Amino acid sequence: MNPIIRNEVEIIYPDSDGKPMADNTKQFECITKIKGNLDILFADNKDVFVAGDLLWYPVEGEPKIRIAPDVMVAIGRPQGHRGSYQQWKEGNIPPKVVFEILSPGNRYSEMLQKLEFYQKYGVEEYYVYDPDKHDFSVFLRENNALTVQNYATSFWKSPLLNITFEIIDTDFNIYYSDGKPFLSFVELNQVMQNAMKLVEEAQKEKAEAQKETAAAQKEKAEAQKEKEEERKAKENALAELATLKAQFAKKKKK
Repeated sequence: MNPIIRNEVEIIYPDSDGKPMADNTKQFECITKIKGNLDILFADNKDVFVAGDLLWYPVEGEPKIRIAPDVMVAIGRPQGHRGSYQQWKEGNIPPKVVFEILSPGNRYSEMLQKLEFYQKYGVEEYYVYDPDKHDFSVFLRENNALTVQNYATSFWKSPLLNITFEIIDTDFNIYYSDGKPFLSFVELNQVMQNAMKLVEEAQKEKAEAQKETAAAQKEKAEAQKEKEEERKAKENALAELATLKAQFAKKKKK
């Protein structure tokens, strides 16, 4: 908690609202998948803060004015840990992108209140996905209001995040700008395992190639050694023959 003292009155901004992050496994997996891949997306950009289920306080001195988006992205704020997002301590920069993943317990009135909150306090892009009904809604700020977008195809590209959403029947996919899909932790682990296997196989092939090269070099060196020994033997034989000839010629003169 981060208290602020005004006129000897302590104002407390709780780090928790007592509500669960998710109501079921389907909602939880969707939230963690989006949050985790956004972390990957902005890993090298230290001025983008991504959070999941973090309380956002937009107004100083008003701890009751708060909300905890399932996932939020604050562009222009440094990465790092926070107990809550207190906007006046963040250069008065609100989260620009917000995701809400619906659960069966969400009600229309609740979602309307969230929309009004995000509209009032500066969200630029608001995404709502219902994993049970496979509904995906997009709201963009137009004329100072979050307006629902009627996208004609099954694809939608985020203007701020530069990622693409795809809705086809019961499939909800998100892609990086290079076309690679957002992956779950299990899928990321499988990719890592496959990559490690390929590295191990490449290292094994390299070691075998080096072994074969070393064997070939050894064989070549041995062949050169034999050839050199044969040359020296031949030279010695010729030298001995020349010596014998010289001795014979000397004896013949006598």
